[in-house]
Amino acid sequence: MQRSEGQRMSRWLGVCLGLWFAVGCGQSPTGDSVEEASVGSPIVRTRPRSRVAAGGEHSLSVRPNGTVWAVGSNAQGQLGNGSTTSSAVPVQVQGLTGATAVAAGRDFSLALRSGGTVWAWGGNVSGQLGNGSTTSSTVPVQVQGVTGATAVAAGNSHGLAVMADGTVRAWGSNRLGQLGNGTSTSSSTPVQVQGLTGVVAVVAGSELSLALRFDGTVWTWGSNYHGELGNGTYASSPTPVQVPGLTGITAVAAGEHHALAVKPDGTVWAWGNAYLSVASPSPISPVQVQGLTGAVDVAAGSQFSLVVRSDGTVWSWGYSADSGQLGDATKSSRATPAMVQGLTGVTAAAAGREHALALRSDGTVWTWGSNDVGQRGDGTPARQLLPVAVQGMSEVSFVAAAPSHSLALRYDGTVWAWGANFAGQLGDGTTTRRAAPVQVPGLGGVMTVAAGGEHSLALLFDGTVWAWGNGGAVPTQVAGLSGVVAIATGGLHSLALRSDGTVWAWGSNSNGQLGNPAAGYESATPVQTSGPGDVVKVAAGGSHSLAVRSDGTLWAWGGNNSSQLGDGFKNRRYTPGQVQGLTGIVSAAAGQAHSLAVRFDGTGWAWGDGTMGALLLESGWYSPTRPRQVGMTGLVELAGGGHTSLALSATGTLWAGGYNDWGQLGNGTTSSPFAPGQVQGLGGGVVSAAAGGEHMLAVRDDGTVWAWGYNADGQLGHGVPSDAVTPSLSLL
Repeated sequence: MQRSEGQRMSRWLGVCLGLWFAVGCGQSPTGDSVEEASVGSPIVRTRPRSRVAAGGEHSLSVRPNGTVWAVGSNAQGQLGNGSTTSSAVPVQVQGLTGATAVAAGRDFSLALRSGGTVWAWGGNVSGQLGNGSTTSSTVPVQVQGVTGATAVAAGNSHGLAVMADGTVRAWGSNRLGQLGNGTSTSSSTPVQVQGLTGVVAVVAGSELSLALRFDGTVWTWGSNYHGELGNGTYASSPTPVQVPGLTGITAVAAGEHHALAVKPDGTVWAWGNAYLSVASPSPISPVQVQGLTGAVDVAAGSQFSLVVRSDGTVWSWGYSADSGQLGDATKSSRATPAMVQGLTGVTAAAAGREHALALRSDGTVWTWGSNDVGQRGDGTPARQLLPVAVQGMSEVSFVAAAPSHSLALRYDGTVWAWGANFAGQLGDGTTTRRAAPVQVPGLGGVMTVAAGGEHSLALLFDGTVWAWGNGGAVPTQVAGLSGVVAIATGGLHSLALRSDGTVWAWGSNSNGQLGNPAAGYESATPVQTSGPGDVVKVAAGGSHSLAVRSDGTLWAWGGNNSSQLGDGFKNRRYTPGQVQGLTGIVSAAAGQAHSLAVRFDGTGWAWGDGTMGALLLESGWYSPTRPRQVGMTGLVELAGGGHTSLALSATGTLWAGGYNDWGQLGNGTTSSPFAPGQVQGLGGGVVSAAAGGEHMLAVRDDGTVWAWGYNADGQLGHGVPSDAVTPSLSLL
């Protein structure tokens, strides 16, 4: 989203004006100057032009020479370089010179040129490019009828421009009245916002528009589901309404469903879904953000907020900060402001959906938060489309993968872990994520490991089971278990197979996945699963469990919303039941809501959620309620995780199917082919594999570990996580 700011006369004296006007200190602006709105007031905006902007999943910057550069998602052409290929390094927007400001929406971009014209590119389904059409454009097109503009703003799918006479023009989506012309009819050409004059700045949220007038009053229109209009109601408005109690405002910002304002005394005020500790439910009128003084600027993202203070530091707070967008070295939500680590000398900030940008006084741009599609612009890839070697891992015999962390067991019986660690799932005594493997201390003589959800397990050769994660940062022995020969862990539950053929389970039992109705909703200690006995293998999915008996039959229990129990129905089962039609089973595996099994003859079988080809069936996207044979033979192992599966053949060839948003199929693309395909770049020789859902692991016969797919928390183990929980230098 975006922020803009009105004038405080004192700011003229202490700040290098070149930065405010989107050029470096000592640089001259390119092109003719723009006449500011003349409103008969001594207040004149110091910052009519924004040098940096953060959109849904892309970022923009204006360089001192007036060119515009873009980075991140480009699915709708929002990078403006004539393509729809996303980029993790900045690319130049075609044909734009003399730019003085940029704004970024969900999937489109705006630029203000020095002559006061506005240019747009990207998605256009609602007419947000303002050129009279609804056809997307991968290169800039001129917004019709707007000349002499002094400021621009972009919401999800609408644009705003302040004119030299202090009026406002709006275009694009108008579902909730965000164009401010008294209707709910979208417009592909600019319309005048009703009843507003003397405007010096505009900002836009998801479906919200906000204007700051020369007299320091704030006016809002559009969506009000969360009280984001700030007028004490929840009623949306197609025309501007004044936010009561705000005068002399010097800076404003609009996020997805909240807004911020800075008063002349440096205090910050917020309303809407601003995730404040002082207000529950969300305030529908402005309330002061506690613990903040000396504020000069604000920015608002999807569910987080940023404040730039006069000392050049940035402060943040917000909800659902699981991409690190608060910049405090954690991924935890916080309702009170805290300082973004390692940043000083900041003059401006911008907030996107889950990432942030900061402009420092030396002209550099710094960034943190999500990098799913390269939107931070620091060159860090969010994914690996082909396998890469895990750093320092050799002599590995087995691997395990959870959604955001990975484990490796070496031949010497030690365990190594990397990736997310917010719940202590790496077992190293900290909650610090690791982008390269670290040894789990205190563990030796380990026979096998398992990883699921936010926890990890290790089975020692002495038959004891050790667990960590879910809040415990070091391995502790699971009480009451001995003589264990196999383990498995799912999303919220774990299984242990004892040498007497009995199965024991603990954790969540919300879907009956513990196989013991007497266990209640959950059990913190192992309980024996009811039957079937004589079990030789176990597997755990998102909320279901599987067991292979010595007679080759397969048994299933727990969640069944996608028929992952293979019984032809979708009713959960609290005790084990036999999967019909399968005999001679030698191993089993489970994903989030699908199941897999290998027979003695090397055939593979699958059932349950087959979305995007996760079941490895030749027929592709199909979700059978009973077992169906997969598309390859000669198999020795199947692995499931999330909505993906892996199949390992006796020749060491690895196949993959299912979701491929992050390149987890290892086929060099992010396209899901629906039918199974061979993982590229491994060259055979694979002896073991694990599916984490969005990332995959494989062990080769030389003992090295290879990883591919999503890397938000460093779960690929090659030393560079894609999410940044503290600021890094952007190439913008």
